[in-house]
Amino acid sequence: VALRVLGVDSSRDELRRALRFIRMQGGVAEARVFTKIWLALFGQYPWDGIPSMPPELVQLPPRVPLNLYDFACWARGTIAPLLIVISRRPLRPLGFDVSELVAPETAHRLRTVPGSGAFWWLDHALKLYDHSHWQPGRRRSRRRLVEWICARQEADGSWGGIQPPWVYSLIALNLEGMSLEHPVMARGLEGLRRFTLDDGTHGWRLQACMSPVWDTAWSLIALRRAGLGRDHPAIRTAVDWLLGEQITSGGDWQVKVPMDSCGGWAFEFDNDTYPDIDDTAVVVLALLEAGDPDRVAPAVKQAVRWCRAMRSTGGTWGAFDKDNTRALVYSLPFADFGAMLDPPSEDVTAHVVEMLAATGSTATDPHVAPGIAYLRREQRPWGSWFGRWGVNHIYGTWCVVSALRALHSCGTAVERATTWLARAQNPDGGWGESCLSYDDESFAGVGESTASQTAWAVHTLQLAGLAANPAAAHGLAWLRERQRGGTWDETEHTGTGFPGDFYINYHLYRHVFPTLALAGESASVPGDAATLQVASTDGELAPAARQHTYA
Repeated sequence: VALRVLGVDSSRDELRRALRFIRMQGGVAEARVFTKIWLALFGQYPWDGIPSMPPELVQLPPRVPLNLYDFACWARGTIAPLLIVISRRPLRPLGFDVSELVAPETAHRLRTVPGSGAFWWLDHALKLYDHSHWQPGRRRSRRRLVEWICARQEADGSWGGIQPPWVYSLIALNLEGMSLEHPVMARGLEGLRRFTLDDGTHGWRLQACMSPVWDTAWSLIALRRAGLGRDHPAIRTAVDWLLGEQITSGGDWQVKVPMDSCGGWAFEFDNDTYPDIDDTAVVVLALLEAGDPDRVAPAVKQAVRWCRAMRSTGGTWGAFDKDNTRALVYSLPFADFGAMLDPPSEDVTAHVVEMLAATGSTATDPHVAPGIAYLRREQRPWGSWFGRWGVNHIYGTWCVVSALRALHSCGTAVERATTWLARAQNPDGGWGESCLSYDDESFAGVGESTASQTAWAVHTLQLAGLAANPAAAHGLAWLRERQRGGTWDETEHTGTGFPGDFYINYHLYRHVFPTLALAGESASVPGDAATLQVASTDGELAPAARQHTYA
């Protein structure tokens, strides 16, 4: 459809082959709800075939199931504007027809919502209500949604710092009467323009997200481990920038954690509504590694306090919210687009545990012990851990071993992990894992070697005291042999947005993590992550000398 909008003739071979594939898969009736919504906007799919999501959902208090806050923040920010869009049923005709996307054998399903059971009947009842002239509270619900959306626009014009809620919010607000010149709309559109890239070859494309806080934190850690002193201008500037990015205002997280202020960091340039625990933990580790201890202490204390408060039931951590685990949301006919919850994960929990160790906690600390127990329970039988936000078992294993090592809590769990890693090493000396491992765990640790995944594996071995092991040596040799102009090529996606649906190619992963692994060869890997590295006068890393407690 996008190519047709751009004027590409439907008779071109590329479009004909794409059409043939679509129809072989069952046609547009088999598409996900987001695809159907876009086609419905253009008059190419019946709105009655879209699952109902009434605007009145915004009126449900947090204690009632299926309220907005039951959804993960990324789903919540997307669903809120879609409540307006789906109820308004707008049409913006394309000027041409794409009915060929319908496969004959599924054409009868276009006007029906797939499914059965109580939620299917609920959807049927909501359809009748949508067509009714009597809709008490709908106008008030739409007004409240407009207020809800506007209150969450960020300084850069975005919503959540990511593309889906941003685009749908602009559409929804326009449907509710906001002109393109309205300040909210103007900020949103201008910010969206800044989100586009022209790579000089393929033209303009819209980025899904940006990761400056995450990238800066890991870059600081890598540079410090590589020997840059705290007084180096690049280190000082980056520390100053991170301190300035700390979020102290409130956000949706306060629905379950009634604290006055935050103390966390977001992933993006501007996303004060949704700071995340993973970024916060890694930023604290970076500040401890790179910042002046007395200067970073207030920010670190505030961050630790917030992370402790955000701990989910069972002593674990998700990324953005506490106890975002109500699986009932997946029963909705609308819920066919992947991750709609933000449950605790091994990698986020590991990063928080590592951060707490770095600020003085021990393995018996009541804020730490349940997390350690969870990590031990979640180890796969073959020795790896799942990676929610990085691909996949290599990443998760690196995160967890880092946390266990920080607490002097290695033991058999780490032995099993390193044994698995050694077995997963490719014949060329590197490590790799494809995104297929999210769909089939038999692919755990299986894939073409990549720079970032090789670095994670090597660093894991170093943390486990196996820096001199042949597997680690071969991994470092792989990195050295493939370095080009100071960095590495990596076309693979080794970052994860939503397992099975959305993956990320972080442009700095191919540089930062190999740097970290190579630094671990020439300098002793910190044997105790609960100690703060102190720079000597010549800028080289001195032995760990003291521990700063931020409890």
